[in-house]
Amino acid sequence: MTHHTATQPRSTRPLLLNTALELAAARVPVLPLRQGKVPFGNCRTCSGNACGGRPNMKAAGACRCTAPCHAWAAATTNAQTIASATWAGAWRQAQAIAYHPGGAGLTVVDLDNAQAVLWARESLPLTRTVATMRGEHWIYLGALRSANAVRPGVDIKSRMSYARWRGPGHGTMAPLPVAVRALVTVEETTPAPGPVVSSAPEPAAWDRTVATGCRHTEKYVRTGLDRGLALIRSRTESGAASQAFGVARFLAAQHGQCPGPCGLDILERQIVAAAVSVGVPETYAYRAVANGYAVRAA
Repeated sequence: MTHHTATQPRSTRPLLLNTALELAAARVPVLPLRQGKVPFGNCRTCSGNACGGRPNMKAAGACRCTAPCHAWAAATTNAQTIASATWAGAWRQAQAIAYHPGGAGLTVVDLDNAQAVLWARESLPLTRTVATMRGEHWIYLGALRSANAVRPGVDIKSRMSYARWRGPGHGTMAPLPVAVRALVTVEETTPAPGPVVSSAPEPAAWDRTVATGCRHTEKYVRTGLDRGLALIRSRTESGAASQAFGVARFLAAQHGQCPGPCGLDILERQIVAAAVSVGVPETYAYRAVANGYAVRAA
């Protein structure tokens, strides 16, 4: 496949860049992923979303930055941009490629474990599937809003998210079914202009008095919790609920071998409060944490 807009001969370009250009030619918007398989950070001009964000983000701005800033919103099919000098440094450090499903008119049902895959096989129509490290991606024709932790081990990646490219997969893509649309019942939101209203009272602090059956020291638990809460609060653009799910899942695994009680209900309220503080609807935050905790019971 020839890409006349590329700035280097194919033989001298990084392998990931070659693949990215081929995907772009097929009208699949792409972006590079750095170590940890996450997007590259914003440039100085876009740092902290000072530029106002890109027009296609939830908080629509006028940013026209030529660097791979703003995560999924940087995904493009423009070969000149992908092979540009501005993106060259990112490709030299890239560990993987991501694509924007919604930009390609697709929805990815991200199944994160064997139980989630089993649920999909019993509940969803067959479609193109791609194997992942822990589960599968089921890809459907049609786009809708993205949502995380819609059920244990299941995320919906489409209009406002990215998915890691793991190959073309197998099978024929089916139209987006009603069953998948029904999973997306609440949209994760960006911070409101004013304070977020929450019915939850100020959460109590976790200590040993509520965790008499926990085998971990108070310092160990507090350190892990504080780090998790900081990660949630840092998700001011999007992804706070997904981060809350991840923190809850980590805590569930951490306390899985404790005889209990471990005071997980106190930790839950602190995680929810952190998510609500950056704009996640309270009911959605509680659902994300409950789904994360479900790992402990599995």
